[in-house]
Amino acid sequence: MNPPNRRLPLTAFAGLVILLLLLRMANFVRHAGTGKDARPQQSMRLSSADSVQDWGDRFSDGTPDFLRLTDPADQAAFRRWFTLIADYQAIRPRAEVPAEISDCASLLRYAYREALKRHNEVWFQTSGIEVVALPGEIRAWHYPDTPLGANLFRVRPGSFEAANVSDGSFAQFADAKTLVELNATFISRDALKALPGDLLFYRQFGQSSPWHSMIVTEAGPQARVVYHTGPDHGSPGELRSVLLSELLDHPQPQWRPVAQNPNFLGVYRWNILRGNQ
Repeated sequence: MNPPNRRLPLTAFAGLVILLLLLRMANFVRHAGTGKDARPQQSMRLSSADSVQDWGDRFSDGTPDFLRLTDPADQAAFRRWFTLIADYQAIRPRAEVPAEISDCASLLRYAYREALKRHNEVWFQTSGIEVVALPGEIRAWHYPDTPLGANLFRVRPGSFEAANVSDGSFAQFADAKTLVELNATFISRDALKALPGDLLFYRQFGQSSPWHSMIVTEAGPQARVVYHTGPDHGSPGELRSVLLSELLDHPQPQWRPVAQNPNFLGVYRWNILRGNQ
């Protein structure tokens, strides 16, 4: 009997290795020639289930889910920053109030946008705002680092679609009517149910600027609101911070935040605070 040829298995193994190397080189050349990366595209924004869901609008209120603050800690941080920033405008010298705050809607826009920014040393220097204790940071996102960029407010009706990012459905400016109708959600006509950061809206029929808004800065027995009176007969108006009880007993019934007042639209809440509601 002839002895077995021990070199045959070694030769076969070497041939397999060479074949695998040739296949790998061919694959590399093919992708290099087309400019494509042979690795799986796992970093694309829409490749994960979470990212796909972010582009939805679970409440069909026009607000994209990627803006919603679903974490209760983020919601609380937003409320604290929003009310702090609004309140601060009412106590600072008039000359130091940002020039853009000229009516009730501009106060909402300013406090909303600034609350969503990253509050670092540069922010404090720019805003001129002083705080006794930091309210904590929002972790989900910071303005303007979203697909919407600086266009924070919904200005066209309809549910959110991806095309809305660039079709003019969002803008940096929105008046009081647009803020209440497209960027906030009705909560109640009982003002005592408002939480800090919620909004009171009015429609004063017969006025040149009928839509008015106030920010609830405190709740409970010492509930308080802050608002801008808006221009009036040549006067630029002023910022005011008053107890809710004063409004409930306002000498002009049309300003009382009660269900019996047809001018009072009710308590509203920013859409981004609907979260996982």
